Amino acid sequence: MRPEVWNPPIELSSKEEKIIKRIRRAKLFVFLRQIRHELFDLEFQEELATVFKDSSVGLSPVPPAQLALAVILQAYTGVSDDEAIEAIEMDRRWQLVLDCTDCEQAPFGKGTFVRFRALLILNSFDRRLVEKTIEMAQKSKGYDSRSLKVALDSSPLWGAARVEDTYNLLGHALRKALSVIAKAQQLSLATVAVNAGAEIITGSSLKAALDLDWDDPTERKEALSTILQSLNSVESWVEQKNDLSSEVKTQAQNSIKDARQIEAQDVEEELDGSPKLTKGVAKDRRISIL
Repeated sequence: MRPEVWNPPIELSSKEEKIIKRIRRAKLFVFLRQIRHELFDLEFQEELATVFKDSSVGLSPVPPAQLALAVILQAYTGVSDDEAIEAIEMDRRWQLVLDCTDCEQAPFGKGTFVRFRALLILNSFDRRLVEKTIEMAQKSKGYDSRSLKVALDSSPLWGAARVEDTYNLLGHALRKALSVIAKAQQLSLATVAVNAGAEIITGSSLKAALDLDWDDPTERKEALSTILQSLNSVESWVEQKNDLSSEVKTQAQNSIKDARQIEAQDVEEELDGSPKLTKGVAKDRRISIL
C-alpha cells in the first residue's frame, strides 16, 4: 500500500502557540515545527515515496515524512524505540512536531517505526534526511546547524544496519576500556580518563568533544590524530598500572585491542607519517563495539 503525502498545517494553532511559549530549552521542537512543511516539501516526499513504494510500512498508509520526522526526534533526544512511541503519546513537544496534539495513541506503532527506519538506512536515506535537516537549519538560521550536525551524526539510533564511523568506534573502545577501570576503582570515568590522557571520551559525544568543523578535511585529520594519540596514551597508562586485578586489566586491554583492530583496518599513514582514513572498506570490517 503506497504511503500518503503528509500535509500538516503551516500556521500555528492557538493551542500550539501556547505549547511553544512553554518550551524554554528544547528549541529543536520549535524549529522542526516551523520548518517541517519546507523540509518535507512535495519533491522530498516523492523521493521518500519512490524509496518505499514497494514496501508496506504498516496496515494503514502512514506518511513517510511523519515517520522521518519522528526518526529525527529520536536521534536527537537519544531515546529507545519504546520511549519514542511513549513520548509521542505523552510529550506535547513531540506531538507539536508530529501534528498529533493531545493524541492518546501514536499515529503509528513501534513495529512500523522500526521497519521504516531500517528501510531508511538500507536505502541510505538516513544521510539524505540528516543533510536536508541541516541544510534547513543553515538556511533558516532557526537552529544551530553545527550542533545539530554533531548530535545527529553521533546518534547510535539509526539501527543495527548503520555502520559506525572510525572516530566513534575508536572512542567507544577507549570509553569501554576506561569504564571497566573506573568501576573497579570506584572513580568517575572523567577522573580516570584525565589520568589516562583521554579526556575527549568523557562527553556524551566524541565528535562534540573534539569541537571541529567536520566538513573540513584538515580538521578531520586532526581529529583522527587526536584520537590515536589518546589511544597510545591509554594503552601505555593501562600497561603501567599495577593496582588493577588481572581480570580488570585483561578486560581493559581487550578493549584496547579492539581499538587497535579498528586502527589497522581503517587507518593508514601519509608520506609525512600523519594518519589518514583508508579509502574503501576492509574485508570483514568491524562495525561496532559491543
